[in-house]
Amino acid sequence: MNWISNVVRPKIRSFLNRRESPENLWIKCPETGQLVFYKDVEANQFVIPGSNYHMRMSATARMKSIFDNETWFDIAVPDAPTDPLKFRDERRYADRLKDARNKTGTVDAIKLGYGKLDGLPVVVAVQDFDFMGGSLGMAAGEAVVKGLEMAVEKRTPFIMFAASGGARMQEGILSLMQLPRTTVAVQLLREVGKPYIVVLTNPTTGGVTASYGMLGDIHLAEPGALIGFAGPRVIEQTIREKLPEGFQRSEYLRERGMVDMVVPRQALRPTLSNICRLLTKSPAAVPTTGPAATPLPLQSDEQPIPANV
Repeated sequence: MNWISNVVRPKIRSFLNRRESPENLWIKCPETGQLVFYKDVEANQFVIPGSNYHMRMSATARMKSIFDNETWFDIAVPDAPTDPLKFRDERRYADRLKDARNKTGTVDAIKLGYGKLDGLPVVVAVQDFDFMGGSLGMAAGEAVVKGLEMAVEKRTPFIMFAASGGARMQEGILSLMQLPRTTVAVQLLREVGKPYIVVLTNPTTGGVTASYGMLGDIHLAEPGALIGFAGPRVIEQTIREKLPEGFQRSEYLRERGMVDMVVPRQALRPTLSNICRLLTKSPAAVPTTGPAATPLPLQSDEQPIPANV
């Protein structure tokens, strides 16, 4: 028996030809435990078909779901100090940033885009919770300010998709300073009479809720989103009382006037389009099917993002 040809070679061949199954082939619903095929969830804008549970979306996926023909111009964000305090806990802050950038493909927690929503020019900011919990640091603050300044310059509505655990502790007081900076930038947009619309996604807490997250002209929220400053567990431990069912969830807050509308993700795009047109007194929306929309003029710091990105 030829051991090399009959045993070794087949094992090597089977190893080289082995097909790896993707880790995210199936998704488990956090509410019901139901296993759902990933492609089905992706086609449904990351909403579990059976339970209607709204999962998190990446910044790029969110942009695709909002802009006409899934096409927009990427707005460059001014550079910010990477690790101003040289912070270190169990790991260096610089290493955590590097890992987050490799994981999400973005520079920081907020991505900016400029494009058309049913033919109406808009500036959109998306906060990615996968980037260090969507925490608000200097770079994210610069992105919010830049996006609002772009909306002022272009005279367009500004739509913010908020998702955050709060300020970024690794930047200390420098992260807290982003709260007043972003608040001033929102006021600049108000002075030119353009709408600022906030979409609160799961979760939106901490310093983001205490600043630009609750300064919108209109506040929308996705179903079941956790919205508040401190979390329910911290509040219960502080007041030593049991909180009501659904406390700090979007439906609870809508009933008490803190949120204007709770909108399922599939209805979010037409709802935003109608609100933008109503607040800007624009004519009815034009159809977006067929050829790509007319490109918008670029600035020197903008990069076009094609539909297949």
